[in-house]
Amino acid sequence: MIIVRLIGGLGNQMFQYGAARRLAYIHQTKLFIDVTGFASYTLRKYELDVFKINAEIATPDLLRCVSVTRKDEVRSRIRHLFLGEPIIQVVRVYTPDFHESILSLPDNVYLDGYWQSEKYFHDIVDFLRNEFSFVISPSIINQEMMDKIKKCNSVSLHIRRGDYISNSETMKFHGVLGTEYYRVSLNLIKEKIKDPEIFVFSDDIMWAKANLDTDLPIHFIDHNGTGKDYEDLRLMSNCQHHIIANSSFSWWGAWLSANPDKIVIAPKQWFNDQSIDSKDLIPNEWVKQ
Repeated sequence: MIIVRLIGGLGNQMFQYGAARRLAYIHQTKLFIDVTGFASYTLRKYELDVFKINAEIATPDLLRCVSVTRKDEVRSRIRHLFLGEPIIQVVRVYTPDFHESILSLPDNVYLDGYWQSEKYFHDIVDFLRNEFSFVISPSIINQEMMDKIKKCNSVSLHIRRGDYISNSETMKFHGVLGTEYYRVSLNLIKEKIKDPEIFVFSDDIMWAKANLDTDLPIHFIDHNGTGKDYEDLRLMSNCQHHIIANSSFSWWGAWLSANPDKIVIAPKQWFNDQSIDSKDLIPNEWVKQ
């Protein structure tokens, strides 16, 4: 069995699931999801039930035999615990760089980390895309917007502010992309794409309206409220090209796009702390700006 601890927003949960699904896939074993972290992390909730995933929620009886090390220890820890038979390895990585050793882990592990790299599931890409198919049909207004997106050279543009602004610790770690990043990215899109139309997604749409300066046709997506993140993600994924923020949410919006010729522009400085290595986070074919 593979057990994975989920925490964070929808984008983080997708990374965690992706790494665990790949291990379960290669070992042809069951995947269990530990959602107990959301009991104390009330800002977020379990959200993967909008997808066609194949996993079971881990029961208290199953998790009672798993002991996780302290969250603030930012390093790898491997401990062996007994859950009857077989041995369960608890593998914990909270650094953002890719750890190749994860790919060769045996069956029967508990994964605790963020796993923010395509390299953790690079060999099951098509399989994972299928599992990240939506099981909930779009609302009428989202279907209408999706139809509009599909009829043009659509470009999703994501602005992440929210807790990046309101929480001083989050701000210190992540930082916020300024208008210059979006100005340069939009100019690059104008050079490379014929007749692009911009579709803006943000948790601070008023700021986006006040600060984005472009002569391109632009649409601000502001009809999906709290609890409907997946609707924005679906709309993003149907865009032809992407300008993403330093956010796992728009990372997945771009990654899920089926356009083989898509242009994805991503910030080369993902974290505010320049000492943090994020080279494994952005796929090689994406443009770092």
